[in-house]
Amino acid sequence: MNLLGIDIGTTSLKAVCYDETGAPLASANLDYTLDTRGDLVEFDAMEYVRITKEAIAQIEKTCRIDAISVDTQGETMILTDENGAPTMPAIVWLDNRATAEAEEIAAHFGLEKIYNVTGQPECTGGWPGCKLLWVKRNLPRVWAKTKKVFLLEDWILWALTGEFVTEPTIQSSSIYLDITSLDWWEEMLDYIGVPRTMLPKIVPSATRVGSFGDAAVVTGALDQIAGAVGVGVVDENIVSEMTGTIMAICVVTPKIPAFDPASKIPCHLHAIPGKFVSLLWSSTAGMALKWFRNQFAESLSFKELDELAEQAGPGAEGLTMLPHLCGSTMPVYNPDARGAFWGMTLAHGRGHFARAILEAVAFTLKDDLDVIGAKCDEVRITGGGAGSPLWAQIKADVTGLRLSTLQEKESACLGTAILAGVGCGVYPSIEEACAKIIRTKKTYTPGGVDYSAPYAQYKKLDAMLNDPENKIAQK
Repeated sequence: MNLLGIDIGTTSLKAVCYDETGAPLASANLDYTLDTRGDLVEFDAMEYVRITKEAIAQIEKTCRIDAISVDTQGETMILTDENGAPTMPAIVWLDNRATAEAEEIAAHFGLEKIYNVTGQPECTGGWPGCKLLWVKRNLPRVWAKTKKVFLLEDWILWALTGEFVTEPTIQSSSIYLDITSLDWWEEMLDYIGVPRTMLPKIVPSATRVGSFGDAAVVTGALDQIAGAVGVGVVDENIVSEMTGTIMAICVVTPKIPAFDPASKIPCHLHAIPGKFVSLLWSSTAGMALKWFRNQFAESLSFKELDELAEQAGPGAEGLTMLPHLCGSTMPVYNPDARGAFWGMTLAHGRGHFARAILEAVAFTLKDDLDVIGAKCDEVRITGGGAGSPLWAQIKADVTGLRLSTLQEKESACLGTAILAGVGCGVYPSIEEACAKIIRTKKTYTPGGVDYSAPYAQYKKLDAMLNDPENKIAQK
């Protein structure tokens, strides 16, 4: 059976068809541009459908499709009439028009209650519940015609099958889903004035809900959750880490972590029933290295920069970097934090600065894993950073953990294809499918390098410069 996994990101769609062993058979990639006007970020809802069907058509030219599943970005919302005709453009997750509504909802319910019900530790204008309240108040004519509320995955399922359904992972950050009961949070719906009749039926991930042509259509997952499935993060023993522009970490947990008012770590539902996922991210990771190369080493490739960094040696001869070029998110939330290099001397060259950046991101990874209390045996790494053997080895040495790269680069597409297979009975469970299909490529083990002193220096600098109340620096 051939399984198609479709990953709909913010500005591009990727689709890969796999056979039952996880071998890729055909792929399609389509880009698109959002309509951005200040805080408003929108996209033609029907264009999402057209692009998806175009990708399916491209794949069908190369191979047969037996089952389809879709993962999408979270929070992007489509409002329609009773027949499924959009009443306005899709409101993309980046849209921040509902800031005032978010503040009002947070004040009414309190962040602790919102977290305990929904898993979201903050209330922002991006959440669908806040956007719905904004539309209701500011676009009354649109609201009067609106009878159905979709998130993006729901919308594609509707377009392919005509079924008004959703699954829990995509609704985790709607702030109107109770992630413990897996039902709509009535108290929130009452507050924003949305009857549950406007919302789709909730079914588990990996559930067959209809057909598109000759192919079965199966519920998918939030893109981050699909990516976790695609690298085999199905229990607490394995963590995923993606170093691209940002760094994202996915940690499985059997229960919702206790509320911490100082923490901004969200808890989402896993595609596996009964399991949760903590999602951590840092605003700058690969972006910090790219910034340095573009500004100070433009003539060098990343590979050449790696070679210089390797020559600099562990600890970069005392040079320490804070990677907070866009503020700090985790483990310390401080949007006012800034990046810094400390300990510079005339002996330091470009290789030392590059090495300090690589080590700073590795230190952040260790910090995040320590804060979340991850008890893993292995970290599976993806993103552009996984292509650097030096960076991978530094992370292994700093964390003391085994790191592995993956054979399949499109982890979200593979994870979604696995969900398609589970929904059609090809695999008995997500766990067994991952054990059969996921293949690691290269493994890095701690090499005995002692990073205790450089890490201690990083922690000291971070405490001085990344303390929101500046208490440490004042001592």
